[in-house]
Amino acid sequence: MKNIRNFCIIAHIDHGKSTLADRLLEFTGTLSDRQMHAQVLDNMDLEREKGITIKSHAIQMNYKLNGQEYVLNLIDTPGHVDFSYEVSRSIAACEGALLIVDAAQGIQAQTISNLYLALDHDLTIIPVLNKIDLPAAMPEEVTDQIVDLIGCSRESVLKASAKEGKGIEDILKAVVERVPPPKGDPKAPLQAMIFDSVFNSFRGIEVYFRVFNGTIKTNDKIKFVNADKVYGADEIGVLKLDKHPRPEISSGNVGYLISGIKVAKEVKVGDTITLVDNPGEAIRGFEDVKPMVFAGIYPVDTHEFEELRASMEKLQLNDAALVWEPETSAALGFGFRCGFLGMLHMEIVQERLEREFNMTVITTVPSVKFRALLTNGKVIEINAPSEMPDPTHLSVIEEPYIAAQIITKADYIGAIIGLCMDKRGIIKNQIYLTSDRVELTFEMPLAEIVFDFFDKLKTISRGYASLDYHLIGYKESDMVKLDVQLNGEKVDALSAIVHRAKSYEWGRKLCEKLKELIPRHMFEVAIQATIGQKIIARETVSAMRKNVIAKCYGGDISRKRKLLEKQKKGKKRMRQVGSVEIPQEAFMAVLKLD
Repeated sequence: MKNIRNFCIIAHIDHGKSTLADRLLEFTGTLSDRQMHAQVLDNMDLEREKGITIKSHAIQMNYKLNGQEYVLNLIDTPGHVDFSYEVSRSIAACEGALLIVDAAQGIQAQTISNLYLALDHDLTIIPVLNKIDLPAAMPEEVTDQIVDLIGCSRESVLKASAKEGKGIEDILKAVVERVPPPKGDPKAPLQAMIFDSVFNSFRGIEVYFRVFNGTIKTNDKIKFVNADKVYGADEIGVLKLDKHPRPEISSGNVGYLISGIKVAKEVKVGDTITLVDNPGEAIRGFEDVKPMVFAGIYPVDTHEFEELRASMEKLQLNDAALVWEPETSAALGFGFRCGFLGMLHMEIVQERLEREFNMTVITTVPSVKFRALLTNGKVIEINAPSEMPDPTHLSVIEEPYIAAQIITKADYIGAIIGLCMDKRGIIKNQIYLTSDRVELTFEMPLAEIVFDFFDKLKTISRGYASLDYHLIGYKESDMVKLDVQLNGEKVDALSAIVHRAKSYEWGRKLCEKLKELIPRHMFEVAIQATIGQKIIARETVSAMRKNVIAKCYGGDISRKRKLLEKQKKGKKRMRQVGSVEIPQEAFMAVLKLD
C-alpha cells in the first residue's frame, strides 16, 4: 500500500499531457522501443487523427527510487472542455495530480477549471511548467502565475520539456515524494468504484475500477451495489499497455475486471463493486452529467433501429457523458433524442458510431425542451420541432432560461458581453475575482447556447473563458417554428424552433447554406424557408443540363427550340416525381450557421 501512487495529468488542451505521459512510460521502461510511438495512450483512430485525447487512459508503471520499488498508476486525461466529465471521473480515482502549464501560453481556462475539480477531491497538486524549450517560453512570468493561482512556493514548480525529455526524473521523484499513498484497509469489506468501462466483442464488458477498501480475488462472487446484480470475477488484473492478469488486487490499486457481462445497461460508471459474502457500503459516485446540446440521432435505414440501440448502449459504457431516450420523426422514423456536452462531443459520438459500430446515422438540428400552453388550457412539452402545435391552438410558449456564470480575463469582458447580448442575454452581475479575472453572471435562453455559443465564447476569449450554468425555470417567449421545404416537401429533420426576431436571418442563412451543400440534380430544386404558410426565404439549385442541341449542326432554329422545349417538359415531370438527395453535411450545416 505505502508504495502505491495514483495520479492523473490535468491541463488545458494542447499543453502536452499525452507527450509527457509518453516520456514517463519511456523513462520507467514500461514500454519497449518497439511499442513506443507518439501519443501511445491515445489508442482510438479518431484521437490520432485529430491530435486530441477523447478518453481517459489508465496505465501502471514500476519505478525504483532509493532502492524502493514503487507502483505508479497514471491516468492521462483529455484537455478539451467537452470531455471534462472524463477528467472528473479520473480525478476521483487518484490522490495526486500533475498540473501541466505551457510555458509559452501560461494559465488558461481549463487549467483553472480542472484545478478546481482536483482541489474539490483534496488531491495533491504538483505544478509542472512544460515546453520550456520553446523560443517563446516565458518561464519566470508563467511560474509567477502558477504561484499566484495555487499558492505554492516557486521551488515546488517543476520545469520540464516533454518533447525533449527534460525534467522527467524530477517529476517521477515528486510524484513519489509528494503524492500521498492511498488510504484504505485491505482487510475491510470490499469497496471498489467503477470509473470506466469498455465493450469487448469477444469477452463482454470490461470494467475499470479503483479499490478503496478490501481485496478482490479471481473467482470471487461480486455484487454491483446500485445495479443489484451478482457476477463471478472471471479475470482481474492491472492495466499496462495490455492487460496483465493478477490473482488479487488489494486496496489502493487500479485494475480491470472481466466477468462475462453481456448487457450494457447493467454497468454504470460510479457504481460500487463489493463481495456477496462480506458486503461493504456503497461509495458516493459521480455527479450526474449536465447535457448542453440535445439532438436526434436516426439510422439511415429504419430497419437498423435495434442495432443502433445496441450500439448506443455499448457506446454509453465507454462515454458516460452521453444521455439518450427513444423518439420518433415523421421523415426519419424511429431514433433517439440524445444529450451531449457540446458540439465536438456530438461530432465525436457520430464518428464513433460510424467507425466502431458501422452505423451510418443522421443527426437532426439540436434543440431544447419548450413548454406550450394551448388555448384549451392544456400544457404540453415540446422536445422537437415536429411536436410544435398549430399556431391557432397555441396560447403561450415558454422557453427554458439559465443563469450562466462566465469566468474570464478582464481583457475580453467587452467581447463576451457583446456576444451574450446578441444571444438575448441579460447581464446580472460582474465581480472581479482578482485584478485580472472577472466573473460575469447572465440570464439567457438555453436555446441560444446550444448551437455555437460555447465555441464562440472560447474563440473570442482565446480559450480562456469557462462557462458554468444551471436552469432557473421557464419564461414566456415569442418562438416560431421554421420549416424547410425542398420542392414543396417539408424536411422535418431540418426544422427548428427559433425566436421570431431571428427567424428571417436564420431562414435566409439556412437556404444559402443548403444551396451550397445540396448537389445539383437533373431537375431544378427549390429551397424555401417557411413560417406557417409564409415563405420568408428562397434559393434555387439549378438543374444539370445535357446539351441536347449539340448534335444539331447549323439547321433551323425551330428544330433546336423543339428539342429545348422537350427537355424543359422532361425536367418539369422529373421534378414532380424525382426525390431530392440530401447529404449528411446538410443536416450538420444547420449547426454551423454564423
